[in-house]
Amino acid sequence: MTRLSLDLLQQFVLVARHGKLSRAAEQAHLTVSALSHQMRQLEERLGRRLLERGPRGVSLTVEGCRLFEALGTHFDGIEHALMRYRDYRHDALVLSASPGIMSSWLVPRLPRLVAAHPELELNLQSTSTLVEFEREPVDCALRYGRGQWEGLHCERLFGEWIAPVAAPELVARMGGASQDDLSDWPLLGDPHPADRWRDWFARFGGRLPKRRVANFDSIDAARHAALEGLGVGLGRMVTSKSLIDAGLLVVLGRNYLPVQEAYWLVYPPRSQEHRGLQSFREWLLAEAETYRAQMSAWEPGLPLTVA
Repeated sequence: MTRLSLDLLQQFVLVARHGKLSRAAEQAHLTVSALSHQMRQLEERLGRRLLERGPRGVSLTVEGCRLFEALGTHFDGIEHALMRYRDYRHDALVLSASPGIMSSWLVPRLPRLVAAHPELELNLQSTSTLVEFEREPVDCALRYGRGQWEGLHCERLFGEWIAPVAAPELVARMGGASQDDLSDWPLLGDPHPADRWRDWFARFGGRLPKRRVANFDSIDAARHAALEGLGVGLGRMVTSKSLIDAGLLVVLGRNYLPVQEAYWLVYPPRSQEHRGLQSFREWLLAEAETYRAQMSAWEPGLPLTVA
């Protein structure tokens, strides 16, 4: 057998780690079809089936597990050793954030950051995939969760509420947005592991429908389905505000449910001495404090008017 390229083996390691060709392809800067072709080529070269392909992603065969166990730690060691030699600039900052918080909250505030720190060059990565700081040249990230990310510095920015949202077209078909009882409305399954619709009806009353119109595995897909008028979704108010302000979504009723998750600034220990991160962190925490003060004056049932 001719020698295999390191790129091909590294792509296999990415697929094995993520369990999804789409996420691995994004990190490898390939299309999904190109990466799939590469994996089939690797299987042909080795004469072994390494991956089981299914509707929810890929899983490793026994042979795939053996190969991953043999390769994974070696690539981890190489990537960790090379991190210290990357092009490191204190006036440039690489920030990762989900598309929702990036476009709805961060980007509208960036002019103030540029005015305060014109020397800082921002490199923004909009992705729903969590950064692997040990393997990726990213300095910090904005994350949504409970702040329990081992080995990272986690600083809470602000909390979140959820509320039923729907497209104006659906509201018109259902006879208006003033209804508090959503029992007869078409509901979209919430991507959160817990059933938040169950929490919603337990808190505010009404009959929980036995089924959803559709279920989704990502908040972005569920939001898009709500925008298309497929059904009512549980929208996060922080990231849905711009869509509500634009009239693309309507909040149904006057009930808002606070959730345990919040938005956080996270960064690895290696970024602590990054002067660009220090400037960004100081600015971000001040913006978050102002935002929290505005939100504390907001009462459920009133429109969100925070800047």
